[in-house]
Amino acid sequence: EVQLSVSKRGLFRRLFDETTTETTTCEWEDCLDDTLGDRLQAMGISRRGFMQFCAGMASLMALPPSMGPAMAATLLAMPAKPSVLYMSFQECTGCLESLVNSFPSTRANSTSIENLILNLISLDYQETLMAAAGEQAESWRNQLIQHPGYVLIVDGSIPVIRQNGVFLPSPYFVSGGQSGVERLRSAAENAGLVIAVGTCASFGGLPKADPNPTGAVSIGDLLVNLGLGSKPLINVSGCPPIAEVITGVILYYLTQGKAPELDNHHRPKMFYGETIHDECYRKEFFERELFAERFDDANARKGYCLLHLGCKGPVSHNACSTVKWNQGTSFPMQSGHGCLGCAEPDFWDLNLGSGKGFYVPLPPGSFEGD
Repeated sequence: EVQLSVSKRGLFRRLFDETTTETTTCEWEDCLDDTLGDRLQAMGISRRGFMQFCAGMASLMALPPSMGPAMAATLLAMPAKPSVLYMSFQECTGCLESLVNSFPSTRANSTSIENLILNLISLDYQETLMAAAGEQAESWRNQLIQHPGYVLIVDGSIPVIRQNGVFLPSPYFVSGGQSGVERLRSAAENAGLVIAVGTCASFGGLPKADPNPTGAVSIGDLLVNLGLGSKPLINVSGCPPIAEVITGVILYYLTQGKAPELDNHHRPKMFYGETIHDECYRKEFFERELFAERFDDANARKGYCLLHLGCKGPVSHNACSTVKWNQGTSFPMQSGHGCLGCAEPDFWDLNLGSGKGFYVPLPPGSFEGD
């Protein structure tokens, strides 16, 4: 415990030593117990800036305008930073890369609201980002999961051995001396909420694609098999998911004390309630039956609909065409490439199975609006 405490305090000392913002006035010892409001004030974030952020997040989540001030009041009143554990299994780290690289600045003294919210959520365990490793990291995780109510974020699928309908531990994934099945069980038992980040965690993703050599399953399927199916679960699918969607889901839970309304795949309707096609700016060309036939033809240069080039936007539910990527800069169709449907279950097999490909058009009648 002493080592862990020193490590955490050492990290705060380093962050504050690197900070050059004149408005940062609190000492690193004091900031271990700061509230969100204290840290906002210390880092020079104005009330107006914070209110604008909350209003923007409320709009992003399709909440009424009145929820902006309510969200701000709830966050500022939090007596302590909520504990978040982020665990990875069979994955490529793309989901985490999407999250940490999608914000404007990564400097220690950054005053970007997005960075600040992530810093003020107590990310207590994440193997890729944390300073601790090995026995120290595992000891810290084992302490954290003894205290109920934390948010458990999981990315990656988990390999299992199926035996008479029961999912048993598999040797294909071992970390900290535990199988993936054992690690998820121990971490999920006391979690207040489980967020499956990315399509691998939500639906099995690439590891589960045919022929699924490791026996990979989604987080939701494993929780049900372990008798933890009643645990609140939110799937934030995508390969990778949009960073602001991840942040928005966490903020909604923290401010509302419950999960948002979910669809039949446990995805939040505020972000996955419509198809990408519904809000795509190329939809007007679809309705006029103007399509690009090749990526380099004149129609493609005119911005015509990409349906004939395999775009899966009409059957893919995600916020790409509204929230977009890289701080709202663009999304695949705006960059000239069709949607691959990466937020949908089994999208690898749907695209590549039976001789199909990512650029094979959807069959007529396969989506509303044909």
